[in-house]
Amino acid sequence: MSSEGEGAGRRPGIITTVLATIGGLALLSILLFFIFVFLLVRSGIEPQVLQVGPGVGILEINGVISRPEPYLKAIKQFRDNDNVKAVVVRINSPGGAVGASQELYQELGLLDKEKPVVASLCSVAASGAYYAALGARQIISDPGTLTGSIGVIMHVPNIGPLLEKLGIKSNVIKSGRFKDMGSMTRDITNAERQIMQGVLDDVHRQFIEAVARSRKIQVKDVEPIADGRVFTGRQALNLHLVDKLGNFSVAVNEAAALGGIKGEPALIYPKKDKLTVLRQLIEEGGAQGLSRFFQEVMTAHTMEPS
Repeated sequence: MSSEGEGAGRRPGIITTVLATIGGLALLSILLFFIFVFLLVRSGIEPQVLQVGPGVGILEINGVISRPEPYLKAIKQFRDNDNVKAVVVRINSPGGAVGASQELYQELGLLDKEKPVVASLCSVAASGAYYAALGARQIISDPGTLTGSIGVIMHVPNIGPLLEKLGIKSNVIKSGRFKDMGSMTRDITNAERQIMQGVLDDVHRQFIEAVARSRKIQVKDVEPIADGRVFTGRQALNLHLVDKLGNFSVAVNEAAALGGIKGEPALIYPKKDKLTVLRQLIEEGGAQGLSRFFQEVMTAHTMEPS
């Protein structure tokens, strides 16, 4: 009996030790992380910039387009960098916010007036992502790329019935008839639907006109295919929505030729500031994100040749 009592008393002690060890390691990891971030931001650690010759700037647009600022900053870097003779916009995105997509479209168009811009469409480049690509001088797509989706959509959820079941009521005080238009706690009225439809129709018209202007085709030829449907890259080529079929390498070579670069072009990526690197870590999370953070810190503020 004494041996059983000793074993029973020993097990809680072992469990406590294990839990304490795990907790200690977790706290140590968090502490080291914040110390590293503090030293990085406070000391201004910046790896040496790698000097390269004339090359092609590479702007990568990945995921949903919601914040244009990082891309606009990269575009400015390429505009001010004399080594960048042309730019390839590598797009792998289903689209995003209208305003953000329009800003990219406009800025890429302005950049193209100074340095040739070529869009390279990857797996998906649809809706707002295709809108942004219209700012490029040429659009090159893989045959199987999903692109197009020339349309605008707005979702207005109604959680009113759910709130009612939970006994929650929403009280609205407003000074304009349509100030709470699109409220999530009720159905939209016919008048609100007409207003929203008018807004979407106007944005849709802007999209169609941008396609016609960029692709140098008539608005009447764009309208029949601007119903939100997607196309493969090969279908888009037949509809004059893209210029050529090809992969990233084809786009780089095309941009290099337009920029007057002889021989194999260097690939120049935009500099990344510390906050951008830190944001990537927070978004990715975990050990994978931490590993990527250390890697990015070592390459931040550099321009890499191919």
